[in-house]
Amino acid sequence: MSNSELLFEYLLRNGDDRVVLGQRMAEWCGKGPIIEEDLALANISLDLIGQSVLFLKYASEVEGKGRDEDALAYFRDERKYKNLLLVEQPNTDFAFTIARQFFYDCYEYYFYTELANSSDETLSAIATKSIKETIYHLRHSSEWMLRLGDGTDLSNAKLQDAVDYLWCYTAEIFEMTELDNALLADGIAVDLNKIKPLWDAKVSEILEKAKIKMPDENTYMIKGGRKGVHTEYLGHLLSEMQILTRSYPGAKW
Repeated sequence: MSNSELLFEYLLRNGDDRVVLGQRMAEWCGKGPIIEEDLALANISLDLIGQSVLFLKYASEVEGKGRDEDALAYFRDERKYKNLLLVEQPNTDFAFTIARQFFYDCYEYYFYTELANSSDETLSAIATKSIKETIYHLRHSSEWMLRLGDGTDLSNAKLQDAVDYLWCYTAEIFEMTELDNALLADGIAVDLNKIKPLWDAKVSEILEKAKIKMPDENTYMIKGGRKGVHTEYLGHLLSEMQILTRSYPGAKW
């Protein structure tokens, strides 16, 4: 792959992570446990989708084939999506949503911190802008981890179940592929091996404070999202997200 093709793929990954997770968070609109949380989840959704637009718009420019950010989001099938498996997991309940969000927020914070130093000026600018939102996201999910974990027996049990279930998808976050290594050599990409210890420490700290047990270190880890191999949940999510645009292509309002 050429350098531009590598960068395009890298941008797709990051755009896909955020548009899929943003769609998941949008599913809470009107269903939050309290009105303040309903608004908070909706705002986080908008932040993530906004960040996705930045990555996909840049991907469109790099690709140079006339596909804008909307075309990349709404007219690719699930096998063309390269998002992490973690972010496509469904909203089983509020505790599940918070655990999924916390794992991702923690990663995203350290990811953006490093990406701000990228030799690619556009990526650096995206990171500098987005980390301001991510600081809030991480604070929000961390606080809810503590509330649920150190709350009632029921809330603790639900959060423990969520953490245990989602843990098998966390290793994929830090998988360094040939693409990552190639872009890292040019100072463009983030060294995921560098941020993993930081993620481990933060996650361990919050779980301990929340009275949640760390999952078994021998848990079998599931991967495939970066190669376009997804769980059954992504297709359903995309069909709902893309139906309007595909039903009325080119429509303006």
